[in-house]
Amino acid sequence: MATVHLIDDDEGMRTALGRLLSAAGYTVRTYAAAGDYLVPAPDDDPSCLVLDLQLPGVSGLELQAALPHHPDYDRPIIFLSGTADVRSSVQAMRAGASEFLTKPIERDVLLAAVENAVGRDVAQRERRRRARTARGRLESLGPRERKVLDGIVEGKLHKQMAAELGVSERTIKVDRARVMKQLGVRSLADLLKVLGETEAA
Repeated sequence: MATVHLIDDDEGMRTALGRLLSAAGYTVRTYAAAGDYLVPAPDDDPSCLVLDLQLPGVSGLELQAALPHHPDYDRPIIFLSGTADVRSSVQAMRAGASEFLTKPIERDVLLAAVENAVGRDVAQRERRRRARTARGRLESLGPRERKVLDGIVEGKLHKQMAAELGVSERTIKVDRARVMKQLGVRSLADLLKVLGETEAA
């Protein structure tokens, strides 16, 4: 079940949007201020933020800027605004917002935006999971295996690596096979993909 975190200081808007989203099958959590969102413990459900641009105290844009420092709360954001604020919409989208909608919001437009944002969150969670797995596998390699891995990535021949590490080519071949097995890959392309995943968010 996906969760929508709805942050809007207008109680009537929170109620109306909350009912709409609940009727569409989402779990809805509502907040009157940006700071309130960071109070409860973060959940692990696929989710997104529906965030009003203008809020008392911390604004929607300020919350967006702060979320990378609170990664457990960082979710795709759908901004809501009472006006067609082009400057703010550009700022929000450049900072990674999923959508910027102007009130009053059509039901189908909002639901489509929420579905897309939740999909982004699912994809981001999967990338982070793969990154954690890849980093764990890399950390399991021994010092010489790491050097062999570096040599593979740099395109060095077994003979070159053997000379640099002071071991036989046979040993390098054994180390290479162990590295590939430990990282769960069978080809150079798969190896490079795993290494790329360690850089994922």
